[in-house]
Amino acid sequence: MTEITAPETAAAQPQLPPLHVLLAAPRGFCAGVDRAIQIVEVALQKFGAPVYVRHEIVHNRFVVESLEAKGAVFVKELDEVPDDRPVVFSAHGVPKAVPAEAQRRNMIYVDATCPLVSKVHREAERHHESGRAIVLIGHAGHPEVVGTIGQLPDGAVHLVETVEDVATLIVADPENLAFATQTTLSVDDTGAIVDALRERFPNIAGPKREDICYATTNRQAAVKEIAPKADALLVLGAPNSSNSVRLVEVARGHGCTRAMLVQRAAQIDWPRLDKIRTLGITAGASAPEVLVDEVLTALRERFTVTVEEVVTATENVVFKLPRVLAAE
Repeated sequence: MTEITAPETAAAQPQLPPLHVLLAAPRGFCAGVDRAIQIVEVALQKFGAPVYVRHEIVHNRFVVESLEAKGAVFVKELDEVPDDRPVVFSAHGVPKAVPAEAQRRNMIYVDATCPLVSKVHREAERHHESGRAIVLIGHAGHPEVVGTIGQLPDGAVHLVETVEDVATLIVADPENLAFATQTTLSVDDTGAIVDALRERFPNIAGPKREDICYATTNRQAAVKEIAPKADALLVLGAPNSSNSVRLVEVARGHGCTRAMLVQRAAQIDWPRLDKIRTLGITAGASAPEVLVDEVLTALRERFTVTVEEVVTATENVVFKLPRVLAAE
């Protein structure tokens, strides 16, 4: 008797391991970044290509390359820009000498400085006019810090980066001081530095409202909520983006030691995500949502993904475009 066997069936697809994603909200673009990108795009529409941009408009290569494809040309300094072409100044702000030089050359220029950075500039100027020296809390060499220091004469601003810097700070008149901060710092670290300043200089004046911007504060708060619950956490952002780097530090400081900064899905260190079950994801204020979508797509190729959005704040801030770009 001949045995009849059933035809072979296709091999069953291997079961992907489960992964629960905690997606931070808010995340990604803030109002200042959104405005800066719009400024370049509208300038290209109004003036035609090329439109020059001094420094990266925001710290994100994906954004910069997207604008380059539309006709933007990024340069380091104003002397690389022809007199007859418009130039945009980055969202981080510039020293006063830069627009002064553009005016001297009769150039068309558009200032894309975030209004919250401009607020810090105005505060520093007011304190200087009142006879106070300025203590600026920030990171040396960061474009925003360079721009803020460049609002005032040489020597008017003292930069401190750490609590230890406060202890060694030498000022001419300890009774006539004011402090300001870079807008993208760690809320907790900056608070410690401010406390040290107030302890050493009890009469130091501060901003009427917090200098660290709402977007930085909100994104750090969301990471603080997610980090203790996550086996690992990805921050979408650039290594030269201060607010993105701070998000990694905040995550590690609140219980998630496997917090990593990645610019694109292709940079994910997959072995470090081996055997995890809960993954946090956020994006720095200059990282577009398309990069978050890209990471989720890559995750779904390797895991059975469920996504939970963790909402800690709702943002509805919008900044107007400069008048020079208004429709004629």
